[in-house]
Amino acid sequence: MRLNKLLLRDRKIFDRYLNFRKHELSVYAFPNIYIWRKLFNIRWALIGQSLCVFFQDKIGAFLYLAPLGQEKSAGATGEVFHILDKLNKNPEFSHLENITEEDAGFYRDLGLACEFKSCDYLCRRTDLAELKGNKFKSKRASCNYFTGHYDFKFERLALKDKKDCLRLYDLWKRQRQSANCDPVYQGMLDDSRIALAGAFSGYAELGFQGGVVKINKKIKGFTFGFALSPGTFCILYEITDLSVKGLAQFIFRAFAEELKNYKYINIMDDSGLENLKKVKLSYHPERLVPAYIVRRKNN
Repeated sequence: MRLNKLLLRDRKIFDRYLNFRKHELSVYAFPNIYIWRKLFNIRWALIGQSLCVFFQDKIGAFLYLAPLGQEKSAGATGEVFHILDKLNKNPEFSHLENITEEDAGFYRDLGLACEFKSCDYLCRRTDLAELKGNKFKSKRASCNYFTGHYDFKFERLALKDKKDCLRLYDLWKRQRQSANCDPVYQGMLDDSRIALAGAFSGYAELGFQGGVVKINKKIKGFTFGFALSPGTFCILYEITDLSVKGLAQFIFRAFAEELKNYKYINIMDDSGLENLKKVKLSYHPERLVPAYIVRRKNN
């Protein structure tokens, strides 16, 4: 079985297979696959009538998404495990990630084990843009503090802002690392920096849309994401100078106001971090969208 290296021009074939079904998990979008190519050897293959996306690093290889096709395929699933076992020194590492709740039953019926991985947080756009009601009182107060104490501009993010945004990310990363010395968390921040640079390298081609906040002509916050479906937008990054009080809440609200064509905003998962989980829950998502990992039971 030949595995093809992921290239930007592959987007057309990926979009074809991704569009067979409506997806709510943020990983089911070409931009959120492509940006990880500097951290993983990403390859793909057509197995039967299914598109299969393989990620591999120093630890091992796994399937990043469920096989994409008009129908779920037991044959494709079996072939995926066969390929993974060849790629992995230890076949116990072979697994499928980001399986939807809708598909979990199919894999259980095949005799496979499904374990919970994480949840994406799906919010109503109007909730984030309007911040109405007592439950958003603290968010409104933070926004009001920012608008009342700073002379700022909110503008559309452009590719010319790349260097300033990467510089701001490095500042934000240092601020975060000084508050949390956990090595796993610090490694995640480094990985996110690499993915961010990858996102900027294909910003226009991948269809990203975002905004920046400037104070004294300097970028102090930026955010951007992509359309996950006609009704849902996914916010991939939101980075601010943490010393600017209220900016994080303001830029989140301002960007939500810009996204008038969407009913929902996916604010992604919490990466297993309790503090990030609390922040995302504080925006009162309408629902959580679970993702599962599929393994063989003898693993």
